[in-house]
Amino acid sequence: AVTELTEKDFHVVCESTLEELQDKLDAFVEDNDLDGDVEYSQGVLTLRLGTKGTYVINKQAPNHQIWSSSPVSGPVRYDYIDGRWVYRRDGHDLLERLETEVKELTGLTIHLS
Repeated sequence: AVTELTEKDFHVVCESTLEELQDKLDAFVEDNDLDGDVEYSQGVLTLRLGTKGTYVINKQAPNHQIWSSSPVSGPVRYDYIDGRWVYRRDGHDLLERLETEVKELTGLTIHLS
């Protein structure tokens, strides 16, 4: 079941997730000297991987969700369930999906979860 969060708690959990993602993705891009960049502003996290594509991950406050647009898997909406951002249709985790796809695109391992 989706974890019921107050408006305030949703923003805290969401910001924490996106800021941590920004830090880890930024370090990954820099440490591996990739053609790309990471930007986070007003609830929208953008990961550009040059010709390999762009991820846009953003908070959707009205729905209490994180929406992700991926160059690999397209658009997905994640709900907060038991401390993780999960896609309810198939149960996959946002961070694990990002790890898998970024490795697929770059050939490099990244640890996000």
